[in-house]
Parts: sequence; structure tokens; C-alpha cells
Amino acid sequence: MSIDEVLTEVDRHETKLVEITGGEPLLQEEVYPLMERLLERGYEVLLETGGHIPLDDVPEPVTAIVDVKCPGSGEAEHMHWPNLEQLSPHDEVKFVIAGREDFDYAADVTARHRLSERAAAVLFSPVHGELDPAQLVQWILEARLPVRLQIQAHKYIWTPETRGV
Repeated sequence: MSIDEVLTEVDRHETKLVEITGGEPLLQEEVYPLMERLLERGYEVLLETGGHIPLDDVPEPVTAIVDVKCPGSGEAEHMHWPNLEQLSPHDEVKFVIAGREDFDYAADVTARHRLSERAAAVLFSPVHGELDPAQLVQWILEARLPVRLQIQAHKYIWTPETRGV
């Protein structure tokens, strides 16, 4: 689809909130002019990114939701750490946590980079089917972390295998 076709489709829906996600959107060069055009049209734009590509060209009004990959993902070594230094106060940081090692890693990164002071939200999300959300809440409370629990609601509403929701 062209940017104009995407904008036409977005305009059909009666919302002013658009979230760009799916794989890694920053791998597509057209995402940058798309974000600019959405902002020009008065949309609030959220960008969900894996954190391994620099945020340098993301327009400042866009809310970046940066997924810091934990060791359990096998992707932790790909993080572009300068992204955390350029967070805006409206941005969010997300950690998807598979177990205690991931939790300790996420807690350390949160403290070391002062994420709760620099971002609108720090989200800890349990890997669906691997970590009981109640266990993650217990660890968060015990550590007195200034973070929020986030669950993958779509995996509770639809089957975990359902795509495109």
C-alpha cells in the first residue's frame, strides 16, 4: 500500500489514535513519512519498536514504545542502548519477561538508565504461558519497582495463536 492508501484506510476509522507496530516498523523507510503525515492530520501516533534501530529519525511528537529485549528472548545483545538516552517524557519502555533472570535484568536496566524518571511508563509484561502474571507482580512488589504490569490482553481475549488482532 502507498502512504496515501494507508491514510485513506486510517481516515475511515473514527479514531485519532494510531499505533504502528508489527515486526519492526523502523525497517520500512516509508514509516518515517507516514508518521509525519499522520501527525500533520492530527493523529496521536504510537510507535512500537524492538529497540535495535536508532530512534533518531522518529518525529518527536510520536510516542515511542521501546521493547528492551531480555536475555530470555535471545535478542538482548541487539539493543541500541542510545535509544534509552534519547527518550522523551511521553515515551514508554517495555520488557517482556520469561523468568527470574529476565526480571533481574529488566530491574537493573530500569534502575541503571533511570527509566521511571525519563519515560511516561515502564512496563513489565510476562511471557504468556511461561510466567504467571501473579509471580511477576510478586517480584515487582518485593523489589518496590516503579513499573506497571502489562499483560498481552489479546492472548486472553483470543487464542494465543490468533494473528492480526
